[in-house]
Amino acid sequence: MHPALNIIIKAARRASQIINRSANELEHLKVTTKRQSDFVTEVDKAAEAAIIEVLSEAYPEYGILAEERARPPGKAPAASTSGSSIRSTAPPTTSTGLRNMRYRSHWRMGQVTQSVVYDTMRNEMFTASKGAGTFLNDRRVRVSKCLKLEDALIGTGFPYHSFEHIDAYLGTLKELMQKSSGIRRPGAASLDLAYVACGRLDGFWEFGLAPWDIAGGALLVSEAGGLIGDLSGNENYLKTGNVIAGTPKVFAPLLQIVDSHRTAGLGA
Repeated sequence: MHPALNIIIKAARRASQIINRSANELEHLKVTTKRQSDFVTEVDKAAEAAIIEVLSEAYPEYGILAEERARPPGKAPAASTSGSSIRSTAPPTTSTGLRNMRYRSHWRMGQVTQSVVYDTMRNEMFTASKGAGTFLNDRRVRVSKCLKLEDALIGTGFPYHSFEHIDAYLGTLKELMQKSSGIRRPGAASLDLAYVACGRLDGFWEFGLAPWDIAGGALLVSEAGGLIGDLSGNENYLKTGNVIAGTPKVFAPLLQIVDSHRTAGLGA
């Protein structure tokens, strides 16, 4: 296992301890509204602080792009981290991606080289290192062998604060409900991507995500033999926040449907 991955796992487990201790005390949580339909609890902040502390101790020269707060970089941002809110219906999850400093200085121009997505409730640790595959609790996993969109189980996330592509989203949802085997909305994009990586979902799409929602899960998908891209099928999903992922056979028809509704909305 790559030494950096061990550090990220340590950070994820440290955060999960904080999350799990608070899981039975939801009525006492203080919830703050960041913006419409976007909330944060003190647990989110504490879990993220724990991750930042572990990463900063191991890599003091790295900057950290975080959901609730960032650690000012000594150099360019090299890690992204997030944790799903305990207030969510999705399982509390921590997600961390590490970008190797050998790549170009701006984080959007870099590549995620190590990632961890940890489902704290199920104690499922998804890990990936660039070029070394994807693992679930130390067991190698790959995307499903689904060959047809009509047989595919597709995951998504409903828009909740960014509605730029709402018409395209609703059009895509309507068509996929008729052309796939089913749609699921678990609630945490990083975990949805992990599920694509291990074959529980055959595809996934969502619009308006933040980099920390995507970075960790993206490497899991690609290292498990899947494909991931933005609405044009390119690698700008961390910049645009729009992402499509799937098995090699599901990705193309899923992308075609999403893109057709996107271009229709633009009047193309």
